[in-house]
Amino acid sequence: MPLNTEQKPTWRRALLGLGICGTLISTVGCQVDIGGQTLPSPWYQQDDIQYFPPGPEFKLSREAAAQKAYKADLDAQQGP
Repeated sequence: MPLNTEQKPTWRRALLGLGICGTLISTVGCQVDIGGQTLPSPWYQQDDIQYFPPGPEFKLSREAAAQKAYKADLDAQQGP
């Protein structure tokens, strides 16, 4: 029994569409936000590593040093 000519292109189109979708999905690699969770791209292991050196443990060390110096100046001005 010969195939209907209308069915043949439909199957070819469906197969072609699935192939194109599969190719696009496998080649796209971007960060995705799903349900509040940020998921990495498929190439996150090949990305350049950004290194941020550790800073001081106490974040306001300069401000604390300035306040200490100010208090020492006030004590020096007032005398014993």
